[in-house]
Amino acid sequence: MRTSHSPNTLADTTGSTVAATPAEGTPTARQETALWKTDRTGQRRAALDEDITVDVAIVGAGYTGLWTAYYLLREDPSLRVAIVEKEVAGFGASGRNGGWASAIFPISLARVAHFHGHTAALDLQHAMNDAVDEIGRVSTDEGIDCDYAKEGFISLARNPAQLARARASVKATEDFGAHGQFKFLDAAEAADQVRATSVLGATFTPHCAVIQPDHLVRGLAAWVESHGGTIYEDTPALTMESGRVGTPGGVVSAEVVVRATEAYTPEFPQYRREVAPLYSLVVATEPLPADLRSELGLDGRKAFNDLRNLRIYAQSTADGRIVFGGRGAPYHFMSRVDPRFDTDIRIHNKIVDTMHDFFPQLRDVPIAHRWGGPLGVPRDWFPSVGLDRSRGVAWAGPYVGDGVATSNLSARVLRNLILDKPDELNSLPIVDHRSPRWEIEPFRWVGVNAGLAAAELGDFEERITKRPSKISALLEKLTGAH
Repeated sequence: MRTSHSPNTLADTTGSTVAATPAEGTPTARQETALWKTDRTGQRRAALDEDITVDVAIVGAGYTGLWTAYYLLREDPSLRVAIVEKEVAGFGASGRNGGWASAIFPISLARVAHFHGHTAALDLQHAMNDAVDEIGRVSTDEGIDCDYAKEGFISLARNPAQLARARASVKATEDFGAHGQFKFLDAAEAADQVRATSVLGATFTPHCAVIQPDHLVRGLAAWVESHGGTIYEDTPALTMESGRVGTPGGVVSAEVVVRATEAYTPEFPQYRREVAPLYSLVVATEPLPADLRSELGLDGRKAFNDLRNLRIYAQSTADGRIVFGGRGAPYHFMSRVDPRFDTDIRIHNKIVDTMHDFFPQLRDVPIAHRWGGPLGVPRDWFPSVGLDRSRGVAWAGPYVGDGVATSNLSARVLRNLILDKPDELNSLPIVDHRSPRWEIEPFRWVGVNAGLAAAELGDFEERITKRPSKISALLEKLTGAH
């Protein structure tokens, strides 16, 4: 269960009481709020309180649901589209992620090619690259101010094992035919980009942008509403079946029901073993002085991480903060999702320690926000999108933490499938992919948490041996994830 942002196989964003690092005391309520959501104002949208009939009913007002509504209404403004949301638009990963819109696919292109062929794998990568640009195009065209900045991302090699993996991964992408997807940087070139400690080299890809995630949510939601779509908040879907979504306030009848529930999918009994929710946790600093950002090479908007096995991710925000996140929080028995798991003292402290290991100069910079949330993982780590036309049920996701761009791509596929629109995207490997179900408990709990522990152990192994981890190589072979 490799969880790095490594391109080493031809392509690769969110436990139970929060606490500050020991020197900071008890965190405030503001510190426990996702950075992106601190400026939310206005009342919540009305809940559904009657039976309605629409053409397309979407369950979930995150990126998948909002992008799907956007593309459907752009294509056919006469469509009746309704979205039901248990909380508020963007409540889940869409409003709480690390702000990367990347072309990373969770499993290797080599593994995609094994099942779907070499050309199909390259087509998928090209579509992922385009999805990054498509978010920027829509944001510009529709006037959505989400701080979109496409400067790529750099994965630093900070020990000999990571350096070996960086060289091998870039060679592998070139040998596969994904020319220019990643570039190898030597130590001087890498340090000139991000001035972290112990930099020996890096890989760089231009196919990544950073955004303010919640602003994108709000911009899309406003567009959908202004073009005839309806969003019902505080409206949990109690049942989700062919032609019908049951809620406490009424039934939504529709020709097509779209499941856009990502990590919350296991809350529906029929899908309990389809998705395992894993938690990713994040911190954000106070804004850094301009001279300190320049000293660290963080005065741009490039996304960055290093090539460790237990995934981390970071960016510089438009207002000069450092957002730094990572995996490692435990999977919870029976796929439980609970707001209490959004913060974890042990994992948040590790994330802060890792950030300080990158940049010792940040030790005196206050941590302003700590947050987290669940992301959805299918058993084979392979995102999917599809439509069962005989039942009138469509779905997209889960995305294994790389959903900002993948959800955009999936929504365009859903538009095509629902409206029977011919398009080359309809033949991508993600379309109609069916992942195997996760094991029953307690085997799921044991396996997922063992995988997380093994990824962390792999990083320890690499620090000791200075060679790529055999443990992580085995996990990658078993899961295809990287």
